[in-house]
Amino acid sequence: MAIKLLMRWNIRPEKESEYFEFLVHEFIPALNRLGVEDILVWYTAYGDVEQKLAEGVVPSEEKMREILDSEEWIIVSDKLQSFVVDFNLKAIPASKGFQI
Repeated sequence: MAIKLLMRWNIRPEKESEYFEFLVHEFIPALNRLGVEDILVWYTAYGDVEQKLAEGVVPSEEKMREILDSEEWIIVSDKLQSFVVDFNLKAIPASKGFQI
């Protein structure tokens, strides 16, 4: 069964430029190398929720565990933490459409 990785966060106001550079040139490519597919990043324009929602799909629960236990994931997620606050991550069974 495919698993969807859901991540939410707020960007640190003083780190916005560095954050966008990191997201495009490091974070998303790292997710791709790790085997995360169909990556989408959403921006919240209205409401009292995190600014960003990112999602990606992996083919199985075993692959998700492998990714989250990998050294590359630890490095890239730690670096993401330096640009964001209120980071939240969960892995759920994937279904079509928008999931939160």
